[in-house]
Amino acid sequence: MKRREFIKAVGVGAIGLMAGDYSIIAEGREKPMEIKAVKLYENGFMTQPFAMGLEDGEDKFDKNVKYRSTLQNFLIDAGDEVILVDTGMPLETPDMAVDVNAPIYLGSRIDDYVTALSKLGYKKEQVTKILVTHKHPDHTGELRSFPNAKIYISRVEADAMELKGDNVVRVDFEDGPYENFDKSQKIADGVYYIFAPGHTAGNSIVIAEAGGLHYIIHGDVTYTDEALYQNKLSVATEDKAAARDTLNKVRSFIESHKTVYLSTHTPLGYENLDAKKVVNLADMPAPIPPAMNYGEQKATGKYVCSVCGTVYDPAVGDPEHGIPAGTAFEDLPADWKCPVCKQGKDKFNKA
Repeated sequence: MKRREFIKAVGVGAIGLMAGDYSIIAEGREKPMEIKAVKLYENGFMTQPFAMGLEDGEDKFDKNVKYRSTLQNFLIDAGDEVILVDTGMPLETPDMAVDVNAPIYLGSRIDDYVTALSKLGYKKEQVTKILVTHKHPDHTGELRSFPNAKIYISRVEADAMELKGDNVVRVDFEDGPYENFDKSQKIADGVYYIFAPGHTAGNSIVIAEAGGLHYIIHGDVTYTDEALYQNKLSVATEDKAAARDTLNKVRSFIESHKTVYLSTHTPLGYENLDAKKVVNLADMPAPIPPAMNYGEQKATGKYVCSVCGTVYDPAVGDPEHGIPAGTAFEDLPADWKCPVCKQGKDKFNKA
């Protein structure tokens, strides 16, 4: 029942309910919406040039300045359905070995996606919809684990991934503007899927309205919140002009709405969620440096793209791009790029 229908049914006295109850009426559901973090990796880092160097150049930033990095996705419990936003790394992806000189290190794995989901109290069968922010494997790795869920993904990204199946919904964002964003599609009461290209050509964000707040679940519009506050773009971007437009729109939205910013690659994502911390762009919190305490690790011989999670296995090579099986990573051509996100060899870490 919608808010207008509910008030008509029970009378204007409903307006006098407590704020928590009012949010239930406004959202038309039996219980308040809950947003939860699905935690996958911890104790990583990223460098300032990686996080902020797209427009000004990486050389304008200090590679010795490092920010905390993690990997988590998010879940929206709408009461009558469970909606996932992205599905983490593939189960079989090896962990990255630590390289203190790497531009980004995701950290060590906490759990695979399905295990992390179960620890939150949810079964795979409960998931009704999955909203994909973009095509990279660290956001789409376990779509295969939810064959009964509808997968909502921008047509651009779905075509790039060559996704098939009756459960794949290629989204064209036909519901018109959402606030200052040009294209959107309503997914459920209070849940909006919004076209926000830049990081990838078909990148999207999710905005959830709950309890008088707006929660932006944005994939990789920025990699760390410090970049949001300082209005900087990461080098991990397919379309610079579109990325700038998207970040401008996100910042403009934040300036006019009480917004909680939920990031994928920094622990600030779930810390902001836990605290319901509203962004004030004029007051950046003091950065917390990463711990950088790592034990000895054994290399597998494989390499993992630190931007998207694609694995280079020398035993397989990259035959689609002329790299035969048995080609060592060190012997790859200098201009070889990640097959998925098109980043260079320097963005790969030993696994």
